Amino acid sequence: MSYLMETDKNYVANTYNRFPIEIVRGCGSKVWDADGKRYIDMGSGIGVTALGLCDEGWQTAVTAQLGQLQHMSNLYYTEPCAKLAKLLCHRTGMKKVFFGNSGAEANECAIKVARKYAAEKKGLEYTTIVTLVNSFHGRTLTTLAATGQDHFHGLFRPLTPGFVHTPANDIEALRRTVAEHKVAGILFECVQGEGGVIPLEPDFVQEMARLAAEQDFLLMVDEVQTGNGRTGQLYAYMHYGITPDVVTTAKGLGGGLPIGACLLGEKAESVLGYGDHGSTYGGNPVCCAGAYYVISHITDALLAQVREKSDYVFSTLSGAPGVKSVSGKGLMIGIETEKPAAEVVKACMAQGVLCLTAKTKVRLLPALNIPMELLKEAVEVIRRTCAE
Repeated sequence: MSYLMETDKNYVANTYNRFPIEIVRGCGSKVWDADGKRYIDMGSGIGVTALGLCDEGWQTAVTAQLGQLQHMSNLYYTEPCAKLAKLLCHRTGMKKVFFGNSGAEANECAIKVARKYAAEKKGLEYTTIVTLVNSFHGRTLTTLAATGQDHFHGLFRPLTPGFVHTPANDIEALRRTVAEHKVAGILFECVQGEGGVIPLEPDFVQEMARLAAEQDFLLMVDEVQTGNGRTGQLYAYMHYGITPDVVTTAKGLGGGLPIGACLLGEKAESVLGYGDHGSTYGGNPVCCAGAYYVISHITDALLAQVREKSDYVFSTLSGAPGVKSVSGKGLMIGIETEKPAAEVVKACMAQGVLCLTAKTKVRLLPALNIPMELLKEAVEVIRRTCAE
């Protein structure tokens, strides 16, 4: 064990089962360990480095802001915050943005908005947030309660009350759940990421939107992992032809800096007033400068490339020896393998390819702009490993 690994083990909380490699530098979709071995990064920090590592333009934007103003409280105006909010609204049709530091915080904000909206419009008893079985919405006590996977709840009970979970893609169960509760909002991922990279069916998404409009509760899409170009559209809900009331996002938004955003549509834009919510670091000028660069560079041309690369991965691995199925959208891909996913990930790592897992699947979240030659090299390693 290296000195660094021993130090980490001795002083960092034991919440991560780290792989035994020390990453020391990266460029684009390639990283190198302390021994000089090169790896192709097919995880992008769990969907965070959307434009790859150490993108020169992103570095320039961030360092320029660092030299000008690294932080100011939200008692004052700062340009990067306002510019980023305007860009996000223009790209989505949303009306207002609240900035925080993570996906969990963005989802917490959405939940508060839904409950305040319902209290004012329908009555204080309308508090229930409906989420989906197999969902994942964060690790705070409230977003754990929203998460529809019991194994995440563990020894952390009692969780925040007011959440019910209904099976994904079961329209009749959804209707029963909504009928049986006083609903403030429904929160869902268009592709369940931690739940196994499983896309929702269009009819089910349309029914959620219909019920929200009919019964006047908020339709809230969790785009923490699916957002910012990951699925081949700027946000995954755009595949489904719906207009959400609230969109939450984080991960790829900052390109590596911690930032979350809760985007509020027309129904929700005026729900929060002075003092209703806040964040010390939310809207940080450095994080916003990085995020502005990222969103500005997720163009229609880049999104078309994401879809093209996705088609390549699906066509190459679907039906390949040792591969049971391939699921997902864009460059958010889950591979059900005959061998245990952890074994496949370990074998790929030995051959210089870094992958992730999600439930029983190998999960791929490469940078949106990963060069095709690197993608092909990595996919061949994965294909060969599955077949062995």
